Amino acid sequence: MINTTAKLKSRFSPEEEAFYRKEGYLIYKKPVFAPEKFQRLKACFEDILADLPEGFSTEMMDVPHFTFTQLYEWLFSDEILSMVTPFLGDDVALWSSHFLSKPGGVGKRVPWHEDSAYWRNFLDPMDVVTVWIAIDPSTQENGCMKVIPRTQGNGFSDYEPVDTKVNVFDKEIVRRQRDESKAVYIELAPNEASVHDCHLQHASDANTSPIRRCGYNMRYISTRTRLNRELIGNWQKIFLARGRDYAGNEYGDPSVSYIDMARTRTKHMKSGH
Repeated sequence: MINTTAKLKSRFSPEEEAFYRKEGYLIYKKPVFAPEKFQRLKACFEDILADLPEGFSTEMMDVPHFTFTQLYEWLFSDEILSMVTPFLGDDVALWSSHFLSKPGGVGKRVPWHEDSAYWRNFLDPMDVVTVWIAIDPSTQENGCMKVIPRTQGNGFSDYEPVDTKVNVFDKEIVRRQRDESKAVYIELAPNEASVHDCHLQHASDANTSPIRRCGYNMRYISTRTRLNRELIGNWQKIFLARGRDYAGNEYGDPSVSYIDMARTRTKHMKSGH
């Protein structure tokens, strides 16, 4: 599955790459996959969703690739990796993935946060690129992601507690450190995508519409990034997606299902946007 030789051609123009580096995000308003390949991804998600135990929150579908190894067809695909290699280089590892499904009418809001805040000291350097591909339409009405441009250079923000009855998780960037008047809504059709920097401030509103909103979050790092294995412990596996390792990290086997590790993460990790 892994191509270790040929250089990938970027999906983006030089202008789009410059926009990402300046603004911290990029919206890709074109189909990411061929129709048949996208429909297989959507069908895979629907199968996973149908097998969830009763009462399990669909907003907590973290690291599904640990259990459902068929997902590497898309996680290791040229279509996706060509969206991260312009920013990470040609040697890339899969850091994480997450289905983000907000049922119509019952979803909670996702507080303003930076992804990097939850991985602090785990990675050196802290440089993660996330591809967010829409499974369903993602609009303001059904709680699409929103970002505050140019906040990726702010470092780590301060956080304060919020009510988990209406929020997916329990902390949010303090109000004085975020300017919501600059927020941009990332509206996507199915099979379109966005890309964002791990330091970018982002959030999403509750889905009060009758329409489900699902996306698949795919997160990548350079293989020159070193994992702090002592701090991370035994709840995380990374996978070599393309190229070779340069940091001396250990990689998981994409043919193996890590079900116990996935269960541990479900108990302790945060849900997404």
